[in-house]
Amino acid sequence: MATTVNVKLSRSNRIYRSSEPVEGKIVINSPNSISHQGIRLSVNGSVNLQVRGGSAGVIESFYGVIKPIQIVKKTIQVGSSGKVSSGTTEIPFSVNLKEDGEGIVEKFYETFHGTNISIQYLLTADIPRGYLYKPLSATIEFIIESGRVDLPERPLPPEMVIFYITQDTQRHPLLPEIKTGGFRVTGKIATQCSLQDPLSGELTVEASSVPITSIEIHLLRVESIIVGERIATETSLIQSTQIADGDVCRNMTIPIYVLLPRLLMCPSVFAGPFSVEFKVCITISFKSSLAKAQPKSDPTAPRLWMALERLPLELVRTKRDQFSCC
Repeated sequence: MATTVNVKLSRSNRIYRSSEPVEGKIVINSPNSISHQGIRLSVNGSVNLQVRGGSAGVIESFYGVIKPIQIVKKTIQVGSSGKVSSGTTEIPFSVNLKEDGEGIVEKFYETFHGTNISIQYLLTADIPRGYLYKPLSATIEFIIESGRVDLPERPLPPEMVIFYITQDTQRHPLLPEIKTGGFRVTGKIATQCSLQDPLSGELTVEASSVPITSIEIHLLRVESIIVGERIATETSLIQSTQIADGDVCRNMTIPIYVLLPRLLMCPSVFAGPFSVEFKVCITISFKSSLAKAQPKSDPTAPRLWMALERLPLELVRTKRDQFSCC
């Protein structure tokens, strides 16, 4: 059996705040006693930015030249040189992400994994064993959420934004029968939402000359990166939720209730070199033979048989959103 090393955190959900120590233990399983040159633990937090060649017209020469933004990088010694006995050895550790009086260059942004922007925090245990032996190493990701300090209390229910969707509000061409016959869909939806609350609102089909086949709510993320004097922006789909199937009754209120996927979303970020924003896209599909012939790729792309409405969505974290990590 080969010697293995693992890092186990004290919290099963791996969620910490920047003001809290990250605690756990390094677990070494070895069939024989081994010598080592010390046991080190490294913390690395960074914002990784990637711009693909086609993003916002940025030429391919820009690809891969953006340096990561370092948030935290430190190494501590958790064990001096010596031997590890055979069997299972557990070495406890505790590392502070921020020290009193320590100058912090970057803010501790919340963990986020997007298409072009990734905010990641890693904990790595290294056990060097000399030139004749392969060093042992293990890495685990932990999740950072905003601290309680300066977080707002649960906000008052935000004012709903009223929207209406008609043939005249569409910026893309529609089928003649949809354009001439007309339709009108009205409703209201919250454009500011706590990460722990559902996206809520309501929608009413007041009129439509062409039968409706589906109404969906799409969550979108908008990632922007400054590259030189240009801004590369990419919008990607996070989640789709169907709220109506078939030709719904006219003048009937349809509730909007969408749960937010935590691992794919974070509080809206507006930093200097990058930003992470979110949008809601309401799509209404009308009955058409063309819809069956076209492959379903991007459900938010304008189609002749679809009506669209995009609204900004600000995501925030409140003190009520904090996980109980004790």
